[in-house]
Amino acid sequence: MENLHVVIGLEMHCELKSNSKVFSDGRNAYSDTANINVSPVDMAFPGILPVVNKYCVEEAIKMASILHCQIPDVMIFDRKNYYYPDLPKGYQITQCSKPVGINGYLEYDSGNKIKRAIIHDIHLEEDSASLDHLNNTSIIDYNRAGVPLLEVVTEPCFNCAKDAVSFLENMIKIYQYTNISDADTKRGQVRCDVNVSLANEKGEYVTPRSETKNVNSLGNIFATINYEEKRQREAYFNHSEELVQETRRFDEDTQTTIRMRTKVDAIDYKYFIEPNIPPFKIEKEMVDKIVNDIPELPLSRKQRYLNEYKLTEEDANTLIKNKDLSDYYDECIKIGIDKQIASNWVTVNILGELNKSNISIKDFYITPNYLKQITDNILNNNISSKQAKEIFAKSILENKEPNTYIKDNTQLSDESYLRDLIVSIINNNLAQKEAYLNGKTNLFDYFVGQVMKETKGKANPVITKKLLRDLLNK
Repeated sequence: MENLHVVIGLEMHCELKSNSKVFSDGRNAYSDTANINVSPVDMAFPGILPVVNKYCVEEAIKMASILHCQIPDVMIFDRKNYYYPDLPKGYQITQCSKPVGINGYLEYDSGNKIKRAIIHDIHLEEDSASLDHLNNTSIIDYNRAGVPLLEVVTEPCFNCAKDAVSFLENMIKIYQYTNISDADTKRGQVRCDVNVSLANEKGEYVTPRSETKNVNSLGNIFATINYEEKRQREAYFNHSEELVQETRRFDEDTQTTIRMRTKVDAIDYKYFIEPNIPPFKIEKEMVDKIVNDIPELPLSRKQRYLNEYKLTEEDANTLIKNKDLSDYYDECIKIGIDKQIASNWVTVNILGELNKSNISIKDFYITPNYLKQITDNILNNNISSKQAKEIFAKSILENKEPNTYIKDNTQLSDESYLRDLIVSIINNNLAQKEAYLNGKTNLFDYFVGQVMKETKGKANPVITKKLLRDLLNK
């Protein structure tokens, strides 16, 4: 049987985080209430003119730079002409003739391996309104009309669903790290058109491309690719259906794709340059300033955590999932907490509390400085690990800094005092000592317990156990 492999290209749409829309002063904010964030420009009333949102242009340039794209010297917008009920103007303002970035690439992490995606272009455009389809009617919410949208178009450079989804996960992290977008898939801020074909060992396409439009979650994108690969393989080898270049949609209920139209039905958008927005020059000084403001990105942080800090892949991946969490960890290192100790506390204790309370690290009571109070006292043998966890929990519960409780829980580490106490305990438990020396080694824990009882749990466990072994075996 002929050996075929899947070839995938992606068109990722992401809503930008801006106070106003891209060509109007309409409010750009998520709302469950329909049609409250609209303006005359969004609704295409007569006599209106679009005005470019400078902030959105700067954010588009920022993303183009991150994707190592060539940035043009002039910003130009185009009209994409088509009729659909969710498009009030009857056209969409977008970029075709001179996108904000072309011929780029992004290195991304897939299964802890660094891979490279090739970027065809990235362009800035306005979103359409949204349609809700009911049983026998459709309703339109114009809140989304005019929302700034960045579209990243890759080359067909992915050969499995896992890599394609990993690329999108990395892109979402970048949008969030740079504050360009919240990139919240649950709110529809990220959508993707998925292009799938099959190719032979020579790299020649043997099936026409299918484009599945507006897939709205990473799980659905994964399912779309796998279903399309399976469908095209069956059609190619078993002639179960005629394969044509077509546009499809993903059905969540059946986890399949459904034909919308074939290439014959494809729309001719008749692009032309938007006459109401004059071309304007992109100054090098502006680009340089934007590039200098780009923060350290997740992949770079992960490499630092692995190579410099010697963390495990698992811990590094956990820390970079969220920029605020990664910033918190970096602040811990900056103020002098040991890298591995900080990682353990953040990935286990702190994340556990955040998940339990369903809060952000920004709202967490234990700051890096408060965490340092705990870790310093563990290292200085003032408190045990068990006491540290109790103090950590109590500080959160009562909103008091750890030092408030550390003073009352300082370990007894005075060897002379502990030695005298242990000698007294052994002398009062000679039968247990004899049994221990005759092989009942589990009685060692009995003696540890007696020491902890006498000191109300404050005896340093490391020193206690060392002294006990010496004294019991004399």
